[in-house]
Amino acid sequence: MSDNFLVLKNITKAFGKSVVIDDLDLVIKRGTMVTLLGPSGCGKTTVLRLVAGLENPTSGQIFIDGEDVTKSSIQQRDICIVFQSYALFPHMSIGDNVGYGLRMQRVSGEERKKRIKEALELVDLAGFEDRYVDQISGGQQQRVALARALVLKPKVLLFDEPLSNLDANLRRAMREKIRELQQHLGITSLYVTHDQTEAFAVSDEVIVMNKGKIMQKAPARVLYQRPNSLFLANFMGESSIFDGYLKSNTVTVNGYNFSLPNATDFGVSEGECLVGIRPEAVSLKETGEGHQQCNIKSAVYMGNHWEIVVDWAGRDLLVNTNPDYFDPNATKLYVHLSDQGVFLLNKS
Repeated sequence: MSDNFLVLKNITKAFGKSVVIDDLDLVIKRGTMVTLLGPSGCGKTTVLRLVAGLENPTSGQIFIDGEDVTKSSIQQRDICIVFQSYALFPHMSIGDNVGYGLRMQRVSGEERKKRIKEALELVDLAGFEDRYVDQISGGQQQRVALARALVLKPKVLLFDEPLSNLDANLRRAMREKIRELQQHLGITSLYVTHDQTEAFAVSDEVIVMNKGKIMQKAPARVLYQRPNSLFLANFMGESSIFDGYLKSNTVTVNGYNFSLPNATDFGVSEGECLVGIRPEAVSLKETGEGHQQCNIKSAVYMGNHWEIVVDWAGRDLLVNTNPDYFDPNATKLYVHLSDQGVFLLNKS
């Protein structure tokens, strides 16, 4: 039994002359959660629709658990989708909504009742069988939509921007519940979102897409700490990008020399390079022998941190710092860099 559970091979999708997905290869391991992340129009939703059978590829093949399902319908693929819009039936009770797919599969009444109860318990909605959609909150509606998918015990579970309609606190709670259930049940899952925080929170791996192509596939920490391109560096969080020079494990950037012990991890040749500095990699201190002085251009209090832009030898440098360690009235500050939060890219 192969661990490669969901496989897309040489997938191209064109609408007329417009190529949306361009010769894409994708492998998702059995029982893992992988998220497609990228800017609007990058092709991530099209990939999900191709996996679901809602779109047919122009060329290429799709395999689920070793079976070629390229020409199979969504019913034949044993897939369930959790939509952004919930897609619940307002005239049905919560129990009937959850059990709708089971009814279509002609599952017996007693078995259906048992599985509905189990599914609602999984999403912390035990006892909600007789309520209606207009009697529950948006967060509860999304959990009902999740229960409706889980009750069918699908081979593959797809999520299409499922938390976009929820406020920040509900999004946090729901992403934790989704991740908990996916790991508990071991369902192979593909998740689509434009929200980086959401992608990081639910995923074993994240795939960043742009213009119909996969730019990088890796665990969230690798994507953030070792982006493989300038596009990734700018897309995954904030950073200040400078021209630099690498020699052995010493980096020169903006006239400042510092040691980068993990320099070889970035696969960058010695010589001219690009140096990315995450805002959390910078400390601003009132002392700094051997360090360069900087001037504050702006400082915005964000509650849990200060968001600061400093003039560092004529270049803007973004800094995030703990409120307890920053005085916005300081007149003389020096830039100190940590090797954690600095990354390198080839210049070409």
